[in-house]
Amino acid sequence: MPTYSKRYVSLIFSLLLFNDAFAREGLKVAVAGLSHDHVHPLLSAYQRHEVDILGIAESDQALIRRFQARYKLSDTLFYSTVDEMLQAVRPDVVLAYNAISEHVKIAEACLPLKIPLMVEKPLAINNEQAQRIAALSAAHGTAVYTNYETTWYPSNQALKQMADGGALGTLKKVIVKDGHQGPKEIGCSEAFLSWLTDPEKNGGGALIDFGCYGANLMTWLMKNQRPLAVTAVTRQLKPAVYPNVDDDATIILEYKGGVTGIIQASWDWPYSIKDIQVYGEDVSFHANRR
Repeated sequence: MPTYSKRYVSLIFSLLLFNDAFAREGLKVAVAGLSHDHVHPLLSAYQRHEVDILGIAESDQALIRRFQARYKLSDTLFYSTVDEMLQAVRPDVVLAYNAISEHVKIAEACLPLKIPLMVEKPLAINNEQAQRIAALSAAHGTAVYTNYETTWYPSNQALKQMADGGALGTLKKVIVKDGHQGPKEIGCSEAFLSWLTDPEKNGGGALIDFGCYGANLMTWLMKNQRPLAVTAVTRQLKPAVYPNVDDDATIILEYKGGVTGIIQASWDWPYSIKDIQVYGEDVSFHANRR
């Protein structure tokens, strides 16, 4: 089982504590799904009484029993669907830990009720679903957050500040490396793997799982400028392990002014890596994962 930093939980809470009342009274959350392994730090925080969980929507009874045994969760917390849960409880925010393809359905349940939503990256499996979520957010004036953890690494924040302050001069090239040995290899749960390696539920493999980090960082560094051209090459280096999705991807982004972004996303690195290298006219910065 992978381990997660407390900083991950702190980030979620800091994003969502936009109301002073939440800070005073404590954040009241509801959970949509338990199949994403990133739910573990939230439940650990619940055990430490750092967050109040009002309800959990999950239909997989075996998964429910496993989490109940590990975190001592009461039967009264559980609901079969998000709609059923939101009829019974009114949280400050819903946190989604399920397949990427299901984010749009959760948005359709939460946003008309003006309940903010946080989903794990990426936002959606395709542009149609992303646009649907964006339209719901705008129509109901309710925020949707996507957790791209690399954006809030202190090293990347420092890099962005230096770049914005002119320390790079003219930006020339960005190389982003994100990935690890593979989700099976690092011990992701079967519930997580069941959709993470399904192209219909995740949208792809390493391209989606890790390529989205680089796309997010490039958009951030380029101040929301759209690329002029995008080229991607995907490969299956371990087809016996991941027969249905790519496990290695290289994405090249070309921007106005000659800036190039190279994103290397893989489930075949020899170790976990989330690095970014930024090159200017005379200097370069290298931000490690920390």
